[in-house]
Amino acid sequence: MKKNLGAIPAVYPMPVLMVAAYNEDGTPNVMNAAWGMICGMDKIALFIDEDHKTTQDILQKKAFTVSIADKAHMDVADFFGIATGNKMPDKFAKTGYHATKSERVDAPIVEEFPLTMECELAEVVDTENMYCIVGKIVNTMVDEETLDEKGKVDPSKLDALIFDQFRSGYYVSGEQVGKAWNAGAKLMKESK
Repeated sequence: MKKNLGAIPAVYPMPVLMVAAYNEDGTPNVMNAAWGMICGMDKIALFIDEDHKTTQDILQKKAFTVSIADKAHMDVADFFGIATGNKMPDKFAKTGYHATKSERVDAPIVEEFPLTMECELAEVVDTENMYCIVGKIVNTMVDEETLDEKGKVDPSKLDALIFDQFRSGYYVSGEQVGKAWNAGAKLMKESK
């Protein structure tokens, strides 16, 4: 029997994304965002509030990076979500992490995270029900040790954090249990 829980955000898993941009004075700023997703082969959508310092930095610079947080850097990834750039102008100083300037967009790359997408601001969607930053992905860079023998990202090596909205927990993804566009192929053949 199912139990009613009311109107709660019940999507699981959610990514743990590190969104980084430069402040007006050139200081790197980064925030933890779980409400983001790919919305095209070269687009990413971030559902982040307009009043975030990182959002304001993105609007000013027209560029940002999005990194996947991993288990090895969970404490700092969480800190980047707890600390607000509106009150702490240099979060990096507290962590000892390293930000290098992207060669493709005017945004910082957080060196410690294993995968980073470099993005140009493509669009801002501002409606009664949603505020969304859409980025055009111009490049993705990854630590080589996360690649498989064919040069593709191996999720089991990425050790990506996923966020649990039900109990505010972090988990690690990675176990492959099937192949997309294959697991249901038998049912497709049977339906013909």
